Amino acid sequence: MLMITCPWCGEREQIEFSAGGQAHIARPEDPAKLSDEEWGAYIYVRDNPKGVHFERWVHSHGCGKWFNAVRHTVTDVFWDVYTMGEEKPWVPEDWDGLTTRAQYETAKTAGQTAEGGEQK
Repeated sequence: MLMITCPWCGEREQIEFSAGGQAHIARPEDPAKLSDEEWGAYIYVRDNPKGVHFERWVHSHGCGKWFNAVRHTVTDVFWDVYTMGEEKPWVPEDWDGLTTRAQYETAKTAGQTAEGGEQK
């Protein structure tokens, strides 16, 4: 079962949440000045990466609040969750999507790599 942490309610089962697409998409300042092509791109064109993705989620069967999350699209592991308006969290380039942020930082603090070997 995939578990997601709501910033307000804590860890819950995925079934309580709904995905809201890519995070940090700025609404056009003057939509009336956009061409049909530009408006269509704003509405429909989104990143679809293999790896790190910044997403919006809503705790639809809980508090009903929206938040952002960093998820690895291959492994479905969540790196971090954060409230709307907060800065994007730092994600290390060597994150392979197999550990959460807490697990990664614990391993780094203990002098271990994600694979369990000694850090050089």
